[in-house]
Amino acid sequence: MSVKTIPYAETGYFSKLVCNYLAEKPELQVFYNRFPKLENFDGQLKEKSLSIRAQSRTTLVKSLNNQCQNLSTSEATQYNINSLSKETTFTITTGHQLNLFTGPLYFLYKIFSVINLSEKLNKKYPENHFVPVYWMATEDHDFDEINYFNLFGKKIEWKREASGAVGELLTEGLETLQKEFASKIGNSENAQKLSHLFTEAYVKHNNLTDATRYLANELFSDYGLVIIDGNDKALKQQFIPFAEKELTENLAFKIINKTTEKLENLGFKRQVNPREINLFYLTENLRERIIEEEGVFKINNTKLTFSKEEILKELQEFPERFSPNALLRPLFQEVVLPNLCYVGGGGELAYWFQLKDYFKNVEVTFPILLLRNSVLLMPKKLTKKLEKLNENIESLFLSQYELEKKHTLQLYDIKIDFTPQRAYLKKQFKDLYQVAKKTDKSFIGAVAAQEKKQLNGLDNLEKRLLKAEKRKLADQLNRLTSIQDQLFPKESLQERTVNFSEFYFEFGEGLIKELKEKLNPLDHKFSIIELNS
Repeated sequence: MSVKTIPYAETGYFSKLVCNYLAEKPELQVFYNRFPKLENFDGQLKEKSLSIRAQSRTTLVKSLNNQCQNLSTSEATQYNINSLSKETTFTITTGHQLNLFTGPLYFLYKIFSVINLSEKLNKKYPENHFVPVYWMATEDHDFDEINYFNLFGKKIEWKREASGAVGELLTEGLETLQKEFASKIGNSENAQKLSHLFTEAYVKHNNLTDATRYLANELFSDYGLVIIDGNDKALKQQFIPFAEKELTENLAFKIINKTTEKLENLGFKRQVNPREINLFYLTENLRERIIEEEGVFKINNTKLTFSKEEILKELQEFPERFSPNALLRPLFQEVVLPNLCYVGGGGELAYWFQLKDYFKNVEVTFPILLLRNSVLLMPKKLTKKLEKLNENIESLFLSQYELEKKHTLQLYDIKIDFTPQRAYLKKQFKDLYQVAKKTDKSFIGAVAAQEKKQLNGLDNLEKRLLKAEKRKLADQLNRLTSIQDQLFPKESLQERTVNFSEFYFEFGEGLIKELKEKLNPLDHKFSIIELNS
C-alpha cells in the first residue's frame, strides 16, 4: 500500500476556518493554545502538570478499571490505565458517538490519530508516558445519528423507539440486524470474522455503551487504547464546581458568545450556539435541557421543577444526573483527564475555537487541537482505470460537472475556451462607453445591456460546444464519473459515508495494520492510500 498526500485546502472539502488554522494564520492564534507540532508539547506538558491533582488521577484510574472489569483488555491497555496514576502520564484524546458498527470510516482515522500521536510523543519525551484515549459519547441522545451504518450503498438501520442517553439503550433487536448484515457479506473468512465481531459486540452485550466498548477494544486494544465513559458518578463529582457555576452564573453563555462574535467578525461561521444553561438533566430514558425562568429551574418537556437551592442540592447528591452538552463536554473532559491534545474533525475543532476564553476564565488548561487524519482509500484496480483515462486522483475532488468539463477540455482538439474573445469584446465595449459619454450619456445603460447580452451569448455558446463534445466522449466520461462515484459517494468524502467493513472484506486485518502504519497525525495533509488487491 502506498500513500500520497495533498493539502486540505486543495480538496475543496474543508472549511476556511480549518484551512486557515492549518496555515497558522495570525488572526486565529488567540482562539487556541499551541499549534500541534511535536516541539510544542513540551510547553503543554508543563502547563497541564500544574493543574492535575493526584486525587483526580486516583479517581480516574479507579473509574476506568471499574468500566472495563468485564472486558478482556490487552496488557498494553491495562498498563496505560494504571500508568495514569503517575504524574508523568498524560493523555491524547478523541471523542466519538456510539455509531452502530463504528459508523463511517473516519472513526478509525480518529482512533489511529491518537494512537500514532501518543507513540510519537513517547519517543520524543521518554521521561513521560502518553496514553491514547477514546471518549465515548454515551450521553448523547441523537439516536437517528447513530442507529445505522452504510454497506454497499445501502443503509443497515436499527429501527426502534428511543429516548434518553443512547449509551443506556438496550441492544434488543440488533440480532435482526446481525442476520441482515450476515446475509449481505457472504461466507469468506473475513466476512465470517466481521459477522462474529458484530454478534459478540451487539448481540451478547446488554446496552450500547458496553457493545461499543467491546467493539473498540477488539479493534484497537493491541495498540493500548483506553476507552472511557464520562457517564460516571465518580468522574462527574469532579465537575460539580463547574456545573454549579453554569447553573448559577450562566458563565459559558456570556463568555462563549463574546468569543464567537470575534470569530464571526473575522468571517467565520459559528459552529454551536451556547444556551443560558449548557447542561441536560439525565435519568433513565430522559435527557432534557435545564431551563431557568425567574429563579425556577425547569426540566424541558417534563413537569420537573427545582428551586435554586433544590437543584444545587440535587447536583451535590446526584452529579450523575447532570449531563454537559456539546459545548460543556470539552470542559468536563479536560477536568477529569490529564489531557494534552484533543483530536477531532473540522466541525469539532470549530466549536473548540469558541471555547478558549471560557477555559481561561474557569482556569482549566486549554488543550492542543489536532485535526484528525482524513483519508481516501483507493483500491489499486481503480488507480489503474484512472491511469487508462489519463486522469489524476486530484481531479476526482472536483465537482462532477467540473471534472467532466476538465476531462473534456483536455481531450478536445479545439480549445473550448472563449476567454480571449471575452477580453476582446470587453475592450470593444470599453471604447463604446467612451463614445456614449461624449455623445449622449443616456445611452450608457443601453451599452451596458448590450455588453451583458453579448457576453451571455459567448457563455451559452461555450456551454453548447462543451455539451456537444461531452456527447462524443460519453463513454470515457461515464467511466470517469463511475470511478468518482465509487470513491466519493453522493459527491461526499468516502470517510463520511462508507463503513470499514467494505474494505475489511477484501483486506482483513491488513487494512487495520496498514492504516496504523501509513497515517501521520502531524502531517496536516489529506492522505490517499492505495490498497493493493
